[in-house]
Amino acid sequence: MHVHVSGHPVVAAKLSLLRNKDTSSKEVRGLVHELGLLLAYEATADLPLRRDKELMSPLSRYTSDVIKKRVALVPVLRSGLSLVESLLSFLPDSRVLHLGLYREKMTLEPVEYYNKLPQEPNVDVCFILDPMIATGGTAIAVVNMLKDWGIPGHSIKFIAICASREGVQHLSSMHSDIHLYTAAIDDVLDSHGYILPGLGDCGDRLYDTT
Repeated sequence: MHVHVSGHPVVAAKLSLLRNKDTSSKEVRGLVHELGLLLAYEATADLPLRRDKELMSPLSRYTSDVIKKRVALVPVLRSGLSLVESLLSFLPDSRVLHLGLYREKMTLEPVEYYNKLPQEPNVDVCFILDPMIATGGTAIAVVNMLKDWGIPGHSIKFIAICASREGVQHLSSMHSDIHLYTAAIDDVLDSHGYILPGLGDCGDRLYDTT
């Protein structure tokens, strides 16, 4: 798997604020949005362009550039919704395709409960949005769904703010052809499936449902 861990100092500073247990839900939402913007900048750097129509600047004519490929954002409900606006800031014409999965509390295995993929693929590149990769089970399930739908692995990009090393290794063992963009990879995953130091339960922190 192609793993891209941001080395940007602003990403590191904002991640430190996000980890802090005393950061309010309002601040958590703002930090996730900002980190999403920074990771989106890196994840979109290799999108191809095509020459489009002739336009006029204040001084002369020029040929405009547009993103060549059709893009879909695939937020994993519910916490993945927090990254949608960040990506739409870069790719405002993207389709947004929602997938709902949750981790079963005893087995930590993913359970699908919502799938809004069209019957046939109508995009070229998919950005999976989920703030955390813990065990990697949910990430693997989502990539499986997109590949089964018809999207090749090299056209799948996963954006996660924080991941566990175990989860990244698990995802890589199943899907070595995708790209992962993250702010940090933490070394410890506890027996309950939480990343340490991690972010805690990101969905609860985002929506103040602790």
